[in-house]
Amino acid sequence: MAPSTPLLTVRGSEGLYMVNGPPHFTESTVFPRESGKNCKVYTFSKDGTLFAWSNGEKINIINVANKRLLHSLDLPKAVCLEFSPKNTILVTWQPYTNTIANKLHLQKISDFVLSPGPQPYKVAVYVPGSKGAPSFVRLYQYPNFDGPHAALANKSFFKADKVTMLWNKKATAVLVIASTEVDKTGASYYGEQTLHYISTNGESAVVQLPKNGPIYDVVWNSSSTEFCAVYGFMPAKATIFNLKCDPVFDFGTGPRNAAYYSPHGHILVLAGFGNLRGQMEVWDVKNYKLISKPVASDSTYFAWCPDGEHILTATCAPRLRVNNGYKIWHYTGSVLHKYDVPANGELWQVSWQPFLDGIFPAKRITYQAVPSDVPTEEPKVATAYRPPALRDKPITNSKLHEEEPPQNMKPQPGSDRPLSKTALKNQRKHEAKKAAKQEARSDKSPDLAPTPQSTPRNTVSQPTSGDPETDKKIKNLKKKLKAIEQLKEQAAAGKQLEKNQLEKIQKEKTLLQELEDLELGV
Repeated sequence: MAPSTPLLTVRGSEGLYMVNGPPHFTESTVFPRESGKNCKVYTFSKDGTLFAWSNGEKINIINVANKRLLHSLDLPKAVCLEFSPKNTILVTWQPYTNTIANKLHLQKISDFVLSPGPQPYKVAVYVPGSKGAPSFVRLYQYPNFDGPHAALANKSFFKADKVTMLWNKKATAVLVIASTEVDKTGASYYGEQTLHYISTNGESAVVQLPKNGPIYDVVWNSSSTEFCAVYGFMPAKATIFNLKCDPVFDFGTGPRNAAYYSPHGHILVLAGFGNLRGQMEVWDVKNYKLISKPVASDSTYFAWCPDGEHILTATCAPRLRVNNGYKIWHYTGSVLHKYDVPANGELWQVSWQPFLDGIFPAKRITYQAVPSDVPTEEPKVATAYRPPALRDKPITNSKLHEEEPPQNMKPQPGSDRPLSKTALKNQRKHEAKKAAKQEARSDKSPDLAPTPQSTPRNTVSQPTSGDPETDKKIKNLKKKLKAIEQLKEQAAAGKQLEKNQLEKIQKEKTLLQELEDLELGV
């Protein structure tokens, strides 16, 4: 059996060695350190019980539990290692003989992705469009590749020079990010991107993303029932969608370009790495509550620990050759362990020991930061340049972009289940027709139109002021107040209002005062 605490494997200019996981963080005796820079590759088995590495001369395989050397293979040039799912075979990147058991006959296949998990195995294949024909992705189940009805599902689309296909853990659906090299509208330097959903039961849909811009990341929850997309021009939006491609929760906007679900799927980290400052948002996705907002500056690597409680961030070469090192965090934002590589050294790779599902049960989420002996580092806040003439004057807060707050997109209590897209469309049509009829009725008899409930006036028609311009203003104000009352009724019924509609409601008090002044002749 593998140890109950995950090990951390570190490969760099100081050699190859292992570190005990939380809470000790000491160098492990399971694996004696191999000094030197000759180690090019290492790997764990899927359950973490076996460890293989190449030292430039041989490939060695040990049992992690009892430290016993199992095999030593004379393969000095191996640069890729992978254990089979049952830990019975180690595949190396060497010439080997294989046998074709089944073949999928499909012209111009550009890419394919095998499904994860046990049998039955499935495969998603992508065929790019040509001569005006659309591109398409098809799903097949091995070994049923022949016949016109062999495909489990098919999704065709235009505007795709390349795709990224992402299976969920249960192999029941695929998300397809379709990208073009050039945006013909000129809106983006990076081309256009669209997100598609394909299920093995034949259903497919285009995922509607409310904000224009690139799709930075899409990730499935381990439950396979929802996924998170990070998209849109900066500051980017992040939204969780269900299997009907309906939004469940919108995290608003922020400096982010990546998303990471915990192994148990109950915590989501939204992060901004690369050209962003390393800001992270840790969310409880069961209650949609923010847990912490740590900052991991200059990070080039992120990984959840198999226990679902700890996070690894690292700065590795060759992406960055300065300030190499790694940190181990608790999801509440505390840094539990930190290691900085010496000035002339480099960190090339660091990773957790894998474990099978179910070894670490999900624990109750806590929002209080756990204690740590590592001193906290306050992130350096870059100040904007101020001309000399303004440096002695008070700073005025101005924002280039309007921030959008998080928003729960689930239906209000009282409805049994979320409305489908068709139902929402029909509901909007019905409400629009109803509003149009009421507006037409108020146009025919404006003097008899009832005043809003919030106004403490009589519903009896008011006498005219004698001034046509004033009467016209009064009529327009009453129309606006009537529209506000309808919006308030829609909000009370559970409809999600747009931002401009909420702003209209906020102006009700001002409009009432203006109407009162006009009617009194002020």
